[in-house]
Amino acid sequence: MTLGHSPAADAPSVRRQASGAAGVETLGQAIASCRACPRLVAWREEVARTRRKSFADQEYWGRPVAGFGDDRPAILVVGLAPAAHGGNRTGRVFTGDRSGDWLFGSMYRSGLANQPQSTGLDDGLTLFRTRVVAAVRCAPPANKPTPAERDNCLPWLDREVELIRPGLRVVVALGSFAWAVSLAMLERAGEVIPTPRPRFSHSAAVTVDGLTLLGCFHPSQQNTFTGRLTESMIDAVFDRAAHLAQAEPPGRGE
Repeated sequence: MTLGHSPAADAPSVRRQASGAAGVETLGQAIASCRACPRLVAWREEVARTRRKSFADQEYWGRPVAGFGDDRPAILVVGLAPAAHGGNRTGRVFTGDRSGDWLFGSMYRSGLANQPQSTGLDDGLTLFRTRVVAAVRCAPPANKPTPAERDNCLPWLDREVELIRPGLRVVVALGSFAWAVSLAMLERAGEVIPTPRPRFSHSAAVTVDGLTLLGCFHPSQQNTFTGRLTESMIDAVFDRAAHLAQAEPPGRGE
């Protein structure tokens, strides 16, 4: 049971439980019990049963993955979804896979994490004024959630951002999917998005009512192995995010 309810089983119950969460901890508990998307539930649990050979002796998380990091962040990092043998195995977003090695390695170099490793829940990783979330909280087949699955999950993100919004200065969107989700999230929160609508690119930036959205290529193996994303490129984004988080905030509503 979470928040006095059974696990969310459809889109309306996701909206109810998300809106009823009083803090990020209770929100995370509700997220971890969600069963609103049958295809994603079946896939994440099948992966957890069959397991990758190299992790055959490990017990997989096999559930939705909540946000991780500071409860009062200045920086929010938005990814696509947990990896089947990463977050779906370890229970923490971007943990236990090569994408996480790149992400947290860069955050460490930018002063946003206490260590570059991200291997499991007990690895000692701490984030400074930063929180990491996935737009879709369950591992999807082929890393491709359907539009309906994305939409089912959005109330979790909307509520998480609402809870942390007072101190939030920067959103880093990892990839075009996260960029589109982040813009739509800000729009639903009542922010006015510039026209024409900002398009995703690496190092793209748009400021909306005192909050800066930064674009960064996703640290997927497809991008890092091919050189489309290099360490210097991802470091430049997180160095900028760290700088913006420390700068004097502009007057909101101006």
